[in-house]
Order: sequence, then structure tokens, then C-alpha cells
Amino acid sequence: MKIKRRGFFGTVAGGVVLSALSAKGVAKGAKKEKLVLSPPVAMAPRDTGIEFVWQVSRLCRSWIELKTSDGIKTFSEDGWGFVPQGEKRVRIRLDGLKPGTTYQYRAVTESMEKKKEQPVERIESEWRTFKTLNPKAKSTQFVVWNDTHNFKKTIKLLDEKTPAADFFVWNGDANRNIWNLEKDIPSVLLHPAKTDFTAKRPLFFSFGNHDARGAYGFKVQDYVAMPEGKPYYAFRSGPVAAVVLDTGEDKADAHPSFKGRVNFDALRQEQVEWFRKTVLTTPEFRNAPYRVMFCHIPLRWKTERGPNFSRSCRKAWQEMLIEWKLQVVVSGHTHFAVALEANKKYPYAQFIGGGPHLNDGTWIVGKANSRKLQLTAHYLADKPPITMSFPPLSRG
Repeated sequence: MKIKRRGFFGTVAGGVVLSALSAKGVAKGAKKEKLVLSPPVAMAPRDTGIEFVWQVSRLCRSWIELKTSDGIKTFSEDGWGFVPQGEKRVRIRLDGLKPGTTYQYRAVTESMEKKKEQPVERIESEWRTFKTLNPKAKSTQFVVWNDTHNFKKTIKLLDEKTPAADFFVWNGDANRNIWNLEKDIPSVLLHPAKTDFTAKRPLFFSFGNHDARGAYGFKVQDYVAMPEGKPYYAFRSGPVAAVVLDTGEDKADAHPSFKGRVNFDALRQEQVEWFRKTVLTTPEFRNAPYRVMFCHIPLRWKTERGPNFSRSCRKAWQEMLIEWKLQVVVSGHTHFAVALEANKKYPYAQFIGGGPHLNDGTWIVGKANSRKLQLTAHYLADKPPITMSFPPLSRG
């Protein structure tokens, strides 16, 4: 199937402007790798900002330009007094924006390897758009992928079929298996299957157990942006209050395969303390009509046996989630789509997406308004969708 993709790069007068996705080199006959290797990936949207991350091949400096009523506004400071720079990726955080507002932007990248009497190699993306979150909107739409495992055909088809949305949760296991080399990370996370996958839906990344595996699992955090710099966070989009928690690995921290690399038990407890101080005390989260949690490993499964849910996370989190009146946990991990209704023991539903193969791959669409929150898991294959609906909650 032929996948249509947007072009990314335009022209500029008086400089050398190159297509980041062109098969050609820096100049005719040159063998140097292209400077920019991915489109600017829109991540960690907020009501007052967003962050962009993109892959580069060598040392460069970068900035974001916004079109405003007062002209072009440039974001070019990294919080430490430097213009954002990098050799493998660059990232730029935008703050001070207006909620629920659509902005036009472009990403500019300039090589720092200027040779004498040659123009600076400069790449400008095309003018693109993003929209900040709106906590006061009457409705919202979001989408979810999970367990793509770098299956390129699946990712391309998901990108084609998944609609535009206020936000997009990539709910873990973007990685095929383990990260053996750092150089494998950016193309998987920033340009999966060569798609421009955040062009119409800004991304929230949720860590899966395979995203933490391997000698370079600790480097993933360099390539994904988080709203507050942690792998757990909360946000509000219209009537939906959402929490993203990191379930860590599906094996004990002491498992020999980790070689002493992980300490997820401490992270699980850290998230409890943060949740109680933040989610349970903030009115826009505590009083939201709909309350949803995203995490990679489910907290529930059909039985109490097997590796399809995290008993340790459920033990650590269930009390606080019930206190919050959580309605549904949205997860992946099992490679098998299923919907488990709330019951007396577990007063929250569990909604799980499918796997990485074309036969079981799914994209989830969530729609919320004053009447209901509806979740629908759509299959890539010719199978009937799975749907759950939830009424709005009272305040508090």
C-alpha cells in the first residue's frame, strides 16, 4: 500500500537549503549524511506549550519559529543560556502559549561544521501547525497506539488510518526487543517507519518494558520529551483528566537479565507520592468529568495468573486510583485487545490494545463530551471493533 507523506522542507533565499528526507547528499556527488534525519516530532503538548524533538546526523544548532500576529517569534534558548544544539538530536521546549490555540511553526537547523568560504548548511522545515491543549473545551478526541515494536508495515498503516486528535498516546513498546546500540533509538522513536506520525496529533510517550531493555535503555529519555521531565505526568484535555504512569519492567528488578541496571520498585513508589500530592489535590484533575489512566502493562487481566498484568503496580497504585475514582486504565503489553468491565473488586475498567502484527494491530480512539466518554479499539484487520463507554462523574 502506498502511503502518502507530507513534504517537510522548503526554500530560503541566499543559503543552502536541503531536503532532510531526500535520498541525495549534501551536494551533488557528496557522500556526507543528511543533516536532518526526521521531521520535527511534536511531543508533550500542554495548555501553554509543547516540545519538539528531531534527529540530526552531526553537530548543529536549531530553533523553532512561530507565526504570530506580531510577526515571527523565535524560540532559541535551552534553559541554560545556549541555543539548542546537538549531534544526534535537538529538542526545543515552547512555553507561554495560549490554551486551545493553533499555531504555525517551522523548525530551523544549521550545521556547526562550516567550512571556509562555503555557505552554512541550513534546513528549514515547511510551515506546519500544532494546537495546544484546552482544559476548558467541552469535548476532546484522543488516539492511542501500543506495542508497535518497530513493525514498519503496521506503523505505516496505523499512521494512515489513525485520525487527527487533540493528543496521541504511544502506550509503550515502541522498541522491537532491546536497545543494543544508541544509534538504533532515534529512528524508532522520532521517525518510525519513516512516517511523519505527529503531524496531526501531538505525542505523549508512555514507557513500555521493552523500551527500558538493553544496555542503552537508559538513553531513551534523551529522545522523548515529557511535560515535567519525568516518565509520569498528568494533563487535562477538555472534560478528560489523564494520568500516565510508568509500569517499568514485567520482571523483578533483581532479575539477572537486567544486570543491576534498573530500580523500578523505587519509581513505582515515587509515582504514588507524586500522585497523592498532585492528582488528588489539583481541582482540574480531582473534579474532572472523566478520569483515565494510561500505562503500558495492564493492572488487570482475565485471570490472576500469568505475565499479562502487573501485580506490583496494582498493589502500589490501586488504593490511590480508587480514591481518585478512576474510570478506566488503557494499556497494551498483552498483544491481545480486550475490554474488562469494572466490578466490585476492581471498580475501574481495563481497556487493552492489540499487538504489532497486521492481524492484531489496533488503534484506539477516545471521544469525550458532556454525555459520555467512549473508547473504541479499531483493528487493522477486518475484525469488529471493541467499544466501552463511561458516563460523566460528579465533582470530587
